[in-house]
Amino acid sequence: MTAAAWPDLPYPAWRDTAATLQLWTQIVGKVRLALTPWVNHSWQVPFYVTARGLGTSPIPIGSEILEIEFDFIGHRLAVRTSRGEERMLALEPQTVTDFYRRVIDLLNGIGIAVAINETPSELPNPIRFSQDRTHAAYDADAAHRFWRALVQADRIFKLFRSGFLGKASPVHFFWGSFDLAVTRFSGRKAPLHPGGVPGLPDDVAREAYSHEVSSAGFWPGNDAFPQAAFYSYAYPEPAGFRSRPVTLGAAFDATLGEFNLPYDAVRGAAEPDGLLLDFLSTTYTAAADSGHWDRAALECAMGVPARVRPI
Repeated sequence: MTAAAWPDLPYPAWRDTAATLQLWTQIVGKVRLALTPWVNHSWQVPFYVTARGLGTSPIPIGSEILEIEFDFIGHRLAVRTSRGEERMLALEPQTVTDFYRRVIDLLNGIGIAVAINETPSELPNPIRFSQDRTHAAYDADAAHRFWRALVQADRIFKLFRSGFLGKASPVHFFWGSFDLAVTRFSGRKAPLHPGGVPGLPDDVAREAYSHEVSSAGFWPGNDAFPQAAFYSYAYPEPAGFRSRPVTLGAAFDATLGEFNLPYDAVRGAAEPDGLLLDFLSTTYTAAADSGHWDRAALECAMGVPARVRPI
């Protein structure tokens, strides 16, 4: 049961599919970005884990709404509107160029005209979507396993989120960095972010990190860090944060500036849920204590279904 719930996800085995899928999600994500009013910390752009994959949630189109979902069970991109239109594109091996054209043509075909920035975000050596014939892999089984890992992370992140009274983000999937994340805020403003994030405008980074945060997430890996892992960091990093005790098996990566816990450590644990929840809790405690957060005012017991939070 654990193996089915927490699937094997070795990055080298699905590297090409991961690279292509990240670019496909950026195309759809930039459609949402182009059509949705800005929300603090770029919260208008992410996707959300669904019962079939990753979805945009409602996007405004005049007096109607649009939803787009990557379906990793049926392996199709589903496009639906509140006017009743429903269109599908097969998720199958195809170039980024072809996927981009098909998405734009599909939207145009139901009366949604949208222009997006074709340059991929947060990636080295980006190729414009309309010119990228390099990335074309799609392993349906690997995509499904990735989504199944997201399902597990999503439910534990949501439980963890319920234990905080202060400002907290939804649990959401950022297509730029290709990770699922949840963020807690101290309530205090942060120093101006220095910017310099590759492929991300400085004004976006500075707005995202306008306030102090403790942020945790799940990331499937990339060529520079070729393994799936859970992470946790604080911005700005308070003195003593990286030396705080955290979950056994986790370690601070000085290059990345965050604590990491390998996905395989969670997957192979006797109680994966408990290990992940402990990682989220201990790394948050490291950030809150070293950053002198008002924990008594910000925290509460984790939520229980159908039970009102006691006050």
